[in-house]
Amino acid sequence: MNANVQPADKTALRPFRVNVPEADLTDLRRRISAARLPEKETVSDFSQGVPLVTVQKLAKYWAMEYDWRKVEARMNAVPNFITEIDGLDIHFIHVRSKHENALPLIVSHGWPGSVIEQLKLIEPLTNPTAHGGAATDAFHLVIPSMPGYGYSAKPTATGWGPERIARAWDVLMKRLGYTQYVAQGGDWGAIVVELMGAQAPQGLLAIHTSMPNVVPPAIDAAAFAGKPVPTGFSAEEEQAYEQLAAFYKDVYYAFFMGTRPQTLTALSDSPIGLATFMIDHDRLSLELIARAFNGVAEGLTRDDVLDNITLFWLTNTGVSAARLYWENKIPFFAPKSVRVPVAASAFPTDLFQAPRSWAEQAYPHLLHFSRQDKGGHFAAWEQPARLTEDLRVSFRSLRT
Repeated sequence: MNANVQPADKTALRPFRVNVPEADLTDLRRRISAARLPEKETVSDFSQGVPLVTVQKLAKYWAMEYDWRKVEARMNAVPNFITEIDGLDIHFIHVRSKHENALPLIVSHGWPGSVIEQLKLIEPLTNPTAHGGAATDAFHLVIPSMPGYGYSAKPTATGWGPERIARAWDVLMKRLGYTQYVAQGGDWGAIVVELMGAQAPQGLLAIHTSMPNVVPPAIDAAAFAGKPVPTGFSAEEEQAYEQLAAFYKDVYYAFFMGTRPQTLTALSDSPIGLATFMIDHDRLSLELIARAFNGVAEGLTRDDVLDNITLFWLTNTGVSAARLYWENKIPFFAPKSVRVPVAASAFPTDLFQAPRSWAEQAYPHLLHFSRQDKGGHFAAWEQPARLTEDLRVSFRSLRT
């Protein structure tokens, strides 16, 4: 898909376009139609995972109606590039605002995500005057694909954990000529940008997270063990604890990727197997996606879901993306000792909705904190307007 000739300077910014051969799409549809499905689950809820009826509806739409070329055109409508950082080719989207003094912003996705999640942010952030904002709200936007994800290269040796990705993102921003910038992320992207905040490279003014890493270690351990809610909690803290404890009951997909990613070979062989694994990220997201395939589009449409899954399939990154869990050696939700100013958005149907009290403990310089009343784990994807507005508000005080 990248037919560009390698330049002598591998750190050069090489233009990139997505161009999937039609034969690959034909093969995908053939594999979907030939899928052998299991029998119906023996329960009437989501406690056994993705319901058979959701798989059947997803497969039918994917094989018969879904059009990859639409999202391919959306991706190619913005500038895409490849550059080598620390020995690895990194793909990224780079859209500069037409407005003077726009603030450079790097946005990092997570798993099972991709740059497709952030496509909805590009116009509102770079062209705010056309989307309810002022020229002073403008951002220059950089959206990289994580190593092993999408069109970034797959590491061929160990060592590409979130700390290294954090350092690579700073290299990328400086290579683009941005001496001062801000960073945003959710899921793994939140961990990466919080580690950037801990590394505090020169020029990083502040970060924004839509998955605040704020859970005190003792509370995290208690929730993982399924212990009762500790005494003395506020209503917000009690809600967060109960959400976190519930999430830990369904988190075994992460443990599998964290210990045996190469065993997930079926993700490279079966598009339906890949799809069911990816949409069962957490129970609330699965329920949202199931409703989308039942005709209820609330944040995510069927195309949203399949755009992302299809990108994973076409790039064969189901296993390479999973290895990030194996590489990681730090707690997901614990504070990361961030040293730069932080803004945070807490969404109600995320893995847990962070309480302000925990955020104030975790972030010594809390620029802005909002508890949203709608939205889940994939903020940019599900609620782009809310996230856009929160980013505008979060970083206003840093603009010169």
